[in-house]
Amino acid sequence: MTPIVECLVAFLFGSVAGLLMQRSRFCNTAALRDAIMFKTYRNTKAMLVAMMILTVGFTGFMSVGAGHPLQFDVGLNTFAGLFLFGIGMVLAGACTVSTWVKAGEGNIGALWALIFTFVGMFLFSLVWSASWWPPAPQTMTGQINAPALQLGFANAQTLQDKFGIPAIVFGLAQTAFLGLLYRGILRRERAQHAEHEKHQKEHQKKKAAAAAAVEA
Repeated sequence: MTPIVECLVAFLFGSVAGLLMQRSRFCNTAALRDAIMFKTYRNTKAMLVAMMILTVGFTGFMSVGAGHPLQFDVGLNTFAGLFLFGIGMVLAGACTVSTWVKAGEGNIGALWALIFTFVGMFLFSLVWSASWWPPAPQTMTGQINAPALQLGFANAQTLQDKFGIPAIVFGLAQTAFLGLLYRGILRRERAQHAEHEKHQKEHQKKKAAAAAAVEA
Protein backbone atom coordinates (compact mmCIF):
# COMPACT_ATOMS: atom_id res chain seq x y z
CA MET A 1 0.00 0.00 0.00
CA THR A 2 1.48 3.33 -1.04
CA PRO A 3 1.74 6.27 1.39
CA ILE A 4 -0.96 8.14 -0.52
CA VAL A 5 -3.38 5.22 -0.25
CA GLU A 6 -2.55 4.84 3.44
CA CYS A 7 -3.33 8.53 4.00
CA LEU A 8 -6.63 8.21 2.14
CA VAL A 9 -7.62 5.13 4.15
CA ALA A 10 -6.67 6.88 7.39
CA PHE A 11 -8.65 9.98 6.37
CA LEU A 12 -11.71 7.88 5.48
CA PHE A 13 -11.53 5.86 8.70
CA GLY A 14 -10.97 8.98 10.81
CA SER A 15 -13.88 10.79 9.14
CA VAL A 16 -16.27 7.90 9.73
CA ALA A 17 -15.11 7.46 13.34
CA GLY A 18 -15.41 11.20 13.98
CA LEU A 19 -18.91 11.30 12.51
CA LEU A 20 -20.01 8.37 14.66
CA MET A 21 -18.56 9.98 17.78
CA GLN A 22 -20.21 13.30 17.03
CA ARG A 23 -23.64 11.86 16.29
CA SER A 24 -23.64 9.31 19.13
CA ARG A 25 -22.26 11.82 21.69
CA PHE A 26 -20.11 9.00 23.06
CA CYS A 27 -17.76 10.02 25.86
CA ASN A 28 -15.67 7.95 28.26
CA THR A 29 -16.06 10.60 30.95
CA ALA A 30 -19.84 10.52 30.61
CA ALA A 31 -19.76 6.72 30.71
CA LEU A 32 -18.35 6.82 34.23
CA ARG A 33 -19.77 10.14 35.47
CA ASP A 34 -23.37 9.43 34.45
CA ALA A 35 -23.30 5.93 35.93
CA ILE A 36 -21.96 7.16 39.28
CA MET A 37 -23.79 10.47 39.66
CA PHE A 38 -27.01 10.14 37.65
CA LYS A 39 -27.51 6.34 37.47
CA THR A 40 -27.88 6.45 33.68
CA TYR A 41 -25.91 3.93 31.65
CA ARG A 42 -26.24 4.77 27.96
CA ASN A 43 -22.58 5.66 27.46
CA THR A 44 -21.46 3.01 29.95
CA LYS A 45 -23.07 0.24 27.92
CA ALA A 46 -21.54 1.58 24.71
CA MET A 47 -18.10 1.67 26.33
CA LEU A 48 -18.41 -1.90 27.59
CA VAL A 49 -19.50 -3.19 24.17
CA ALA A 50 -16.59 -1.39 22.50
CA MET A 51 -14.17 -2.84 25.07
CA MET A 52 -15.48 -6.37 24.51
CA ILE A 53 -15.17 -6.12 20.73
CA LEU A 54 -11.68 -4.61 20.87
CA THR A 55 -10.50 -7.11 23.48
CA VAL A 56 -11.49 -10.11 21.37
CA GLY A 57 -10.13 -8.49 18.21
CA PHE A 58 -6.75 -7.44 19.59
CA THR A 59 -6.06 -10.63 21.56
CA GLY A 60 -7.13 -12.66 18.52
CA PHE A 61 -4.51 -10.87 16.41
CA MET A 62 -1.91 -11.41 19.13
CA SER A 63 -2.68 -15.13 19.24
CA VAL A 64 -1.81 -15.59 15.55
CA GLY A 65 1.22 -13.32 15.72
CA ALA A 66 -0.34 -10.45 13.80
CA GLY A 67 -0.29 -6.79 14.66
CA HIS A 68 2.22 -4.82 16.69
CA PRO A 69 0.98 -4.60 20.30
CA LEU A 70 2.44 -1.85 22.44
CA GLN A 71 5.00 -2.87 25.02
CA PHE A 72 5.06 -0.58 28.03
CA ASP A 73 5.86 -1.04 31.71
CA VAL A 74 3.15 -0.73 34.29
CA GLY A 75 4.19 0.94 37.52
CA LEU A 76 3.22 3.50 40.12
CA ASN A 77 3.67 6.21 37.49
CA THR A 78 0.92 4.53 35.45
CA PHE A 79 -1.60 4.80 38.28
CA ALA A 80 -0.52 8.36 39.08
CA GLY A 81 -0.92 9.33 35.44
CA LEU A 82 -4.35 7.72 35.20
CA PHE A 83 -5.46 9.54 38.36
CA LEU A 84 -4.29 12.91 37.02
CA PHE A 85 -5.83 12.20 33.63
CA GLY A 86 -9.13 11.39 35.33
CA ILE A 87 -9.05 14.70 37.20
CA GLY A 88 -8.37 16.47 33.92
CA MET A 89 -11.31 14.74 32.23
CA VAL A 90 -13.66 15.78 35.03
CA LEU A 91 -12.47 19.40 34.94
CA ALA A 92 -12.71 19.51 31.14
CA GLY A 93 -16.10 17.80 31.22
CA ALA A 94 -15.06 15.42 28.45
CA CYS A 95 -12.57 12.73 27.52
CA THR A 96 -9.95 13.27 24.84
CA VAL A 97 -12.17 11.92 22.06
CA SER A 98 -15.18 14.08 22.86
CA THR A 99 -12.85 17.04 23.47
CA TRP A 100 -11.76 16.77 19.81
CA VAL A 101 -15.42 16.56 18.75
CA LYS A 102 -16.47 19.56 20.85
CA ALA A 103 -13.50 21.58 19.63
CA GLY A 104 -14.54 20.81 16.06
CA GLU A 105 -18.02 22.06 16.89
CA GLY A 106 -16.59 25.38 18.07
CA ASN A 107 -16.58 24.84 21.85
CA ILE A 108 -13.93 27.27 23.17
CA GLY A 109 -13.54 25.46 26.50
CA ALA A 110 -12.83 22.19 24.69
CA LEU A 111 -10.33 23.97 22.45
CA TRP A 112 -8.39 25.25 25.48
CA ALA A 113 -8.47 21.77 27.04
CA LEU A 114 -7.11 20.31 23.82
CA ILE A 115 -4.34 22.91 23.55
CA PHE A 116 -3.15 22.34 27.09
CA THR A 117 -3.29 18.57 26.59
CA PHE A 118 -0.48 19.04 24.09
CA VAL A 119 1.26 21.57 26.34
CA GLY A 120 1.26 19.04 29.17
CA MET A 121 2.60 16.31 26.89
CA PHE A 122 5.40 18.61 25.76
CA LEU A 123 6.35 19.60 29.31
CA PHE A 124 6.44 15.96 30.37
CA SER A 125 8.67 15.12 27.41
CA LEU A 126 11.24 17.56 28.80
CA VAL A 127 11.69 15.50 31.97
CA TRP A 128 11.16 12.06 30.43
CA SER A 129 14.90 11.40 30.15
CA ALA A 130 15.69 12.68 33.65
CA SER A 131 17.17 10.23 36.13
CA TRP A 132 14.59 10.88 38.84
CA TRP A 133 11.04 9.56 39.10
CA PRO A 134 8.98 9.39 36.85
CA PRO A 135 11.23 6.55 35.73
CA ALA A 136 13.52 7.19 32.81
CA PRO A 137 13.22 4.85 29.79
CA GLN A 138 16.30 2.89 30.89
CA THR A 139 14.47 1.77 34.05
CA MET A 140 11.68 0.21 31.96
CA THR A 141 13.06 -3.19 31.04
CA GLY A 142 9.89 -5.25 30.94
CA GLN A 143 10.82 -6.89 34.24
CA ILE A 144 9.90 -6.05 37.82
CA ASN A 145 12.09 -3.15 38.94
CA ALA A 146 11.25 -2.32 42.56
CA PRO A 147 13.64 0.68 42.98
CA ALA A 148 12.02 2.36 39.97
CA LEU A 149 8.50 1.31 41.10
CA GLN A 150 7.98 -0.67 37.88
CA LEU A 151 5.97 -3.90 37.62
CA GLY A 152 7.13 -4.84 34.13
CA PHE A 153 5.14 -5.43 30.97
CA ALA A 154 1.50 -6.29 31.58
CA ASN A 155 -0.69 -7.23 28.64
CA ALA A 156 -2.06 -10.33 26.91
CA GLN A 157 1.04 -10.55 24.71
CA THR A 158 3.27 -10.65 27.79
CA LEU A 159 1.17 -13.39 29.38
CA GLN A 160 1.21 -15.37 26.15
CA ASP A 161 5.00 -15.15 25.93
CA LYS A 162 5.55 -16.09 29.58
CA PHE A 163 3.03 -18.90 30.01
CA GLY A 164 2.53 -20.15 26.45
CA ILE A 165 -1.22 -19.62 26.72
CA PRO A 166 -2.79 -17.93 23.65
CA ALA A 167 -3.63 -14.29 24.25
CA ILE A 168 -7.21 -14.90 23.12
CA VAL A 169 -7.77 -16.98 26.30
CA PHE A 170 -7.02 -13.95 28.47
CA GLY A 171 -9.06 -11.80 26.11
CA LEU A 172 -12.10 -14.08 26.43
CA ALA A 173 -11.74 -14.06 30.23
CA GLN A 174 -11.74 -10.26 30.25
CA THR A 175 -14.64 -10.18 27.80
CA ALA A 176 -16.64 -12.51 30.06
CA PHE A 177 -16.01 -10.18 33.01
CA LEU A 178 -17.10 -7.16 30.97
CA GLY A 179 -20.17 -9.12 29.86
CA LEU A 180 -21.10 -9.70 33.51
CA LEU A 181 -20.82 -5.96 34.14
CA TYR A 182 -23.06 -5.30 31.13
CA ARG A 183 -25.60 -7.84 32.38
CA GLY A 184 -25.55 -6.21 35.82
CA ILE A 185 -26.29 -2.82 34.23
CA LEU A 186 -29.24 -4.29 32.32
CA ARG A 187 -30.62 -5.72 35.57
CA ARG A 188 -30.18 -2.33 37.25
CA GLU A 189 -32.01 -0.60 34.38
CA ARG A 190 -34.89 -3.09 34.56
CA ALA A 191 -35.17 -2.49 38.30
CA GLN A 192 -35.16 1.28 37.74
CA HIS A 193 -37.85 0.93 35.07
CA ALA A 194 -40.02 -1.20 37.33
CA GLU A 195 -39.61 1.30 40.17
CA HIS A 196 -40.50 4.17 37.84
CA GLU A 197 -43.65 2.40 36.66
CA LYS A 198 -44.61 1.67 40.28
CA HIS A 199 -44.31 5.35 41.17
CA GLN A 200 -46.34 6.31 38.11
CA LYS A 201 -49.15 3.94 39.03
CA GLU A 202 -49.19 5.23 42.60
CA HIS A 203 -49.32 8.80 41.31
CA GLN A 204 -52.19 7.95 38.97
CA LYS A 205 -54.09 6.29 41.80
CA LYS A 206 -53.65 9.33 44.03
CA LYS A 207 -54.70 11.59 41.17
CA ALA A 208 -57.79 9.47 40.50
CA ALA A 209 -58.67 9.41 44.22
CA ALA A 210 -58.33 13.18 44.43
CA ALA A 211 -60.54 13.62 41.39
CA ALA A 212 -63.17 11.27 42.88
CA ALA A 213 -63.11 13.21 46.15
CA VAL A 214 -63.67 16.48 44.31
CA GLU A 215 -66.60 15.04 42.36
CA ALA A 216 -68.11 13.67 45.58
